Amino acid sequence: MTDFTLNAQARTDLGKGASRRLRHAANIPAVVYGGNKDAQSLTILAKEITKLFENEAAFSHVIELNVDGTKQNVIVKALQRHPAKQFIMHADFVRVVAGQKLTAKVPVHFINEEAAVKKGGEISHVVAEIEVSCEAKDLPEFIEVDLAKAEVGTIIHLSDIKAIKGVEFVALAHGNDLAVANVHAPRVAPEAAEGAAE
Repeated sequence: MTDFTLNAQARTDLGKGASRRLRHAANIPAVVYGGNKDAQSLTILAKEITKLFENEAAFSHVIELNVDGTKQNVIVKALQRHPAKQFIMHADFVRVVAGQKLTAKVPVHFINEEAAVKKGGEISHVVAEIEVSCEAKDLPEFIEVDLAKAEVGTIIHLSDIKAIKGVEFVALAHGNDLAVANVHAPRVAPEAAEGAAE
C-alpha cells in the first residue's frame, strides 16, 4: 500500500527526562493514536526518521509503521522540530483506517511562475501546505497551483484551486477561503524613487 516504511519500538519510559535521554541516545520519542485503538508511545531512531522526511512526499503519504514487528498504516500528524537547529524532536502519527476520512497537510507546488514574472509581477507564496480531508487512497502527494494566467494584482485563493476528486480543502469546508499566493507589482527601489524625484 505504501513505499514509505518506518521502524519503531514501544516505549514505557515516559516524561520529559525520558525524552531527553532518548534524544541523547540518537532516538526520538513519538506517539501513534487513532483508529479506535489506544495511543501508544514509541521510540524511533533519529537518523531513520530524518531520512524518511528528507523526502517531501512522506508528509502526504501513508507510512507503514512497524512497531516491534506489528505493522500498521499511519500518516504523520505533526513533527516538532528544534527551533534553531531544525532537527526532529518528536513525532505524532495517526492510524489510517480504510474507508474513513483523514486530515493531512499536503505540500503546495507552484508552477508557471515565470509567466507571471514576464508580466512584470513578483510572486509571494502565502502558504507552503494545505490541509485536506479525504480517504487514504485519495491522498494527493502535492497540490498544484498554476500561475500561468495570474495577472499583476491577483490574489490566488483556495477556491481558485481545483481540488482532486475525493479531496476536500479543510479551510474551505469551514468557510475560510485562504489566500495561497499573490502576484504584486515590484516594489520600487529607493534609488529609483530618488532619481524620479530629481
